[in-house]
Amino acid sequence: MSYKHLGSRNSGAPGWLFQRITGIVLIVAMVGHYILMHYTPTSGHSFASTFERMQNPLWKVFYLSFVVVGIYHGLNGVWGVVRDFKMKRWLSMTILGAMIILGIAFAVFGFMNVLVF
Repeated sequence: MSYKHLGSRNSGAPGWLFQRITGIVLIVAMVGHYILMHYTPTSGHSFASTFERMQNPLWKVFYLSFVVVGIYHGLNGVWGVVRDFKMKRWLSMTILGAMIILGIAFAVFGFMNVLVF
Protein backbone atom coordinates (compact mmCIF):
# COMPACT_ATOMS: atom_id res chain seq x y z
CA MET A 1 0.00 0.00 0.00
CA SER A 2 1.35 3.39 -0.97
CA TYR A 3 0.99 6.39 1.29
CA LYS A 4 2.45 8.96 -1.13
CA HIS A 5 -0.86 10.81 -1.36
CA LEU A 6 -0.96 11.51 2.38
CA GLY A 7 0.32 14.98 3.18
CA SER A 8 0.31 15.98 -0.45
CA ARG A 9 0.24 19.70 -1.20
CA ASN A 10 -2.74 19.01 -3.46
CA SER A 11 -4.75 17.30 -0.73
CA GLY A 12 -6.66 20.46 0.21
CA ALA A 13 -6.05 19.83 3.92
CA PRO A 14 -4.52 23.27 4.66
CA GLY A 15 -7.44 24.99 2.91
CA TRP A 16 -9.89 22.83 4.84
CA LEU A 17 -8.21 23.67 8.15
CA PHE A 18 -8.01 27.41 7.45
CA GLN A 19 -11.67 27.37 6.37
CA ARG A 20 -12.63 26.02 9.79
CA ILE A 21 -10.35 28.43 11.68
CA THR A 22 -11.57 31.47 9.75
CA GLY A 23 -15.16 30.31 10.22
CA ILE A 24 -14.70 30.29 13.99
CA VAL A 25 -13.00 33.71 13.91
CA LEU A 26 -15.85 35.08 11.77
CA ILE A 27 -18.50 33.76 14.17
CA VAL A 28 -16.79 35.49 17.10
CA ALA A 29 -16.31 38.72 15.13
CA MET A 30 -19.90 38.71 13.86
CA VAL A 31 -21.31 38.17 17.34
CA GLY A 32 -19.16 41.04 18.65
CA HIS A 33 -20.22 43.25 15.76
CA TYR A 34 -23.88 42.32 16.19
CA ILE A 35 -23.85 43.06 19.92
CA LEU A 36 -22.08 46.37 19.34
CA MET A 37 -24.42 47.49 16.58
CA HIS A 38 -27.77 46.15 17.83
CA TYR A 39 -27.58 46.02 21.61
CA THR A 40 -25.68 49.24 22.21
CA PRO A 41 -28.08 52.02 21.17
CA THR A 42 -25.46 54.80 21.16
CA SER A 43 -22.91 52.92 19.08
CA GLY A 44 -22.74 52.96 15.33
CA HIS A 45 -26.08 54.54 14.53
CA SER A 46 -24.68 57.90 13.54
CA PHE A 47 -21.62 59.10 11.70
CA ALA A 48 -20.34 60.86 14.84
CA SER A 49 -20.46 57.71 16.98
CA THR A 50 -18.84 55.64 14.23
CA PHE A 51 -16.15 58.28 13.74
CA GLU A 52 -15.46 58.34 17.49
CA ARG A 53 -15.20 54.54 17.71
CA MET A 54 -12.94 54.33 14.68
CA GLN A 55 -10.40 56.70 16.27
CA ASN A 56 -9.40 53.78 18.48
CA PRO A 57 -6.69 51.71 16.72
CA LEU A 58 -8.05 48.49 18.23
CA TRP A 59 -11.35 48.94 16.40
CA LYS A 60 -9.49 49.56 13.16
CA VAL A 61 -7.50 46.35 13.67
CA PHE A 62 -10.76 44.52 14.47
CA TYR A 63 -12.48 45.68 11.28
CA LEU A 64 -9.41 45.23 9.07
CA SER A 65 -9.06 41.68 10.40
CA PHE A 66 -12.78 41.15 9.82
CA VAL A 67 -12.34 42.21 6.17
CA VAL A 68 -9.28 40.02 5.54
CA VAL A 69 -10.65 36.93 7.28
CA GLY A 70 -14.05 37.34 5.61
CA ILE A 71 -12.58 37.67 2.13
CA TYR A 72 -10.25 34.71 2.66
CA HIS A 73 -13.06 32.56 4.04
CA GLY A 74 -15.43 33.42 1.21
CA LEU A 75 -12.95 32.99 -1.62
CA ASN A 76 -11.50 29.80 -0.13
CA GLY A 77 -15.02 28.37 0.03
CA VAL A 78 -15.75 29.30 -3.57
CA TRP A 79 -12.40 27.87 -4.66
CA GLY A 80 -13.25 24.60 -2.88
CA VAL A 81 -16.44 24.35 -4.90
CA VAL A 82 -14.65 25.24 -8.16
CA ARG A 83 -11.98 22.58 -7.50
CA ASP A 84 -14.69 19.91 -7.24
CA PHE A 85 -15.71 20.43 -10.89
CA LYS A 86 -12.45 18.99 -12.31
CA MET A 87 -12.19 21.56 -15.09
CA LYS A 88 -9.38 21.94 -17.55
CA ARG A 89 -6.33 23.46 -15.92
CA TRP A 90 -6.43 26.70 -17.95
CA LEU A 91 -10.05 27.32 -16.96
CA SER A 92 -9.53 26.66 -13.27
CA MET A 93 -6.41 28.87 -13.24
CA THR A 94 -8.37 31.63 -15.02
CA ILE A 95 -11.10 31.41 -12.40
CA LEU A 96 -8.50 31.39 -9.62
CA GLY A 97 -6.82 34.46 -11.12
CA ALA A 98 -10.15 36.28 -11.34
CA MET A 99 -10.91 35.36 -7.73
CA ILE A 100 -7.52 36.65 -6.57
CA ILE A 101 -8.03 39.93 -8.43
CA LEU A 102 -11.53 40.31 -6.96
CA GLY A 103 -10.22 39.45 -3.50
CA ILE A 104 -7.51 42.08 -3.74
CA ALA A 105 -10.01 44.65 -5.07
CA PHE A 106 -12.47 44.00 -2.24
CA ALA A 107 -9.66 44.06 0.34
CA VAL A 108 -8.44 47.42 -0.97
CA PHE A 109 -12.01 48.76 -0.90
CA GLY A 110 -12.49 47.46 2.67
CA PHE A 111 -9.16 48.90 3.83
CA MET A 112 -9.98 52.26 2.25
CA ASN A 113 -13.31 52.37 4.10
CA VAL A 114 -11.78 51.48 7.46
CA LEU A 115 -8.64 53.62 7.16
CA VAL A 116 -10.48 56.75 5.98
CA PHE A 117 -11.46 57.31 9.61
